[in-house]
Amino acid sequence: MNIAMLLDMAVAGDPERIAVGPRATGTTAARLHRAAAGVAAVVRAKGAHELVFAGLNGPAFPVLLFGAALAGVPLVPVNYRLSAAALTDLLGRTERPLVVADDDFAAVFTDAGTDVMTTAAMLEAGMSADPVEDAAGTEDDPAVLLFTSGTTAAPKAAVLRHRHLTSYILNTVDFASAEASDAVVISVPPYHVAGVGSVLSNVYAGRRIVHLPAFDPGEWLRLVREEGVTSAMLVPTMLARIVEHLGDRAADVPTLRSLAYGGARMPPTVLEAALRLFPDTGFVNAYGLTETSSTIALLGPDDHRAAISSDDPAIRARLHSAGRMVPGIEAQIRAADGTVLPPGSSGELWVRGPQVSGEYRGAGSLLDSDGWFRTRDLARFDGDGYLFVEGRADDTIIRGGENIAPAEIEDVLLRHPGVREAAVVGLPDEEWGERIAAFVVPHQGVDVDAETLRSWVRRRLRGSKTPDVVLFREELPYTPTGKLLRRELADAVDGSA
Repeated sequence: MNIAMLLDMAVAGDPERIAVGPRATGTTAARLHRAAAGVAAVVRAKGAHELVFAGLNGPAFPVLLFGAALAGVPLVPVNYRLSAAALTDLLGRTERPLVVADDDFAAVFTDAGTDVMTTAAMLEAGMSADPVEDAAGTEDDPAVLLFTSGTTAAPKAAVLRHRHLTSYILNTVDFASAEASDAVVISVPPYHVAGVGSVLSNVYAGRRIVHLPAFDPGEWLRLVREEGVTSAMLVPTMLARIVEHLGDRAADVPTLRSLAYGGARMPPTVLEAALRLFPDTGFVNAYGLTETSSTIALLGPDDHRAAISSDDPAIRARLHSAGRMVPGIEAQIRAADGTVLPPGSSGELWVRGPQVSGEYRGAGSLLDSDGWFRTRDLARFDGDGYLFVEGRADDTIIRGGENIAPAEIEDVLLRHPGVREAAVVGLPDEEWGERIAAFVVPHQGVDVDAETLRSWVRRRLRGSKTPDVVLFREELPYTPTGKLLRRELADAVDGSA
């Protein structure tokens, strides 16, 4: 099944329902299909093997996503924030690409000697072309190539085939389940797997898509109110900015029924504040990876409400879990020697299911002989199947033979009233192997010193988990999708810090 079939079904269900854009002037499902079929014709005429897109999230992205699928080539959305050298490097890893770029980014490719069409020119050419009739290729063909964020290594191109993406949608979304008045605001970028998943899931559900190309908390709130948005998806840094923008004021977004978050670790203090500021909104934690075609575990609104109101520590702890695995996904926690661990034990998370790709261009499939994918996330399950993600295996600090998860220390630091952001990394140490360094961004106007924070942690955790050094920063480095760049913090400190 080609992902273009999801759009075909939406057109067959209600061709005149607005699929993308404002209520009054948006694009219908039928019009979206016509535009995508025209883009497919252009791609075929140019003989391209891949369609590269460098642009903001907006109405053009669904057209290009489905247009590439109809043409039988993968879409390759790239991070337009990268340097010219980095973009040129990524382009060098594609095969006979046709590059489509927003005006602000087209010059990067032109300067590198690459033929490029502006986004506007591609859409115009598509509407003038004779639309293709049927999607090319098979379900085993690549639908999307997504470069990983490169937070712990060089970016890799994850291969998501049509069968992976359609399996994710068919197992987790009910067809035409949205009301005619439902709308979703998408503010994650196209090169993030959530950006791809949002288009596919909402078109299939029949939910109108509204885009916010450049995130701003005030603008996000305005758009939700003006467009009657009923659901949204944010990465944690975006939700943190909304919480900061609101202060003590309630959000006042009466139509917003569901707010999903994911893509990076959610600070507990941000989530708890958001639950207070959005009292009538159901929160959803969506945990997944690029290599798993988006979400593989969900913590739903009822789980959030039960946890926040419970006096039982075990139930309350679930507020900071990733929830339970979605239909079609199996999961195991394994020790370093491959032994499958019981509930309550921490180890590496392995997953299996039809939506799991686990494949990178040039490296082939990383699934084991039984189809299991090693996520490299440290995690555990409780006795009721709730998944607790404890951090990346690569981020683990080994101090004096003890494995220490940075997230545990970060959560304690974030509970201090003077701390706005915190990140913990390991630095080389001749005696202990690694020492613990905490990077802290204080709240504006708050004076807090290193020894106070060390004492704060020492009183709440074992002495071995107390930061050896606390360094203050005006900001921490993140990817545009909210992932902390720990490498940059560690690289910025020499061995004498």
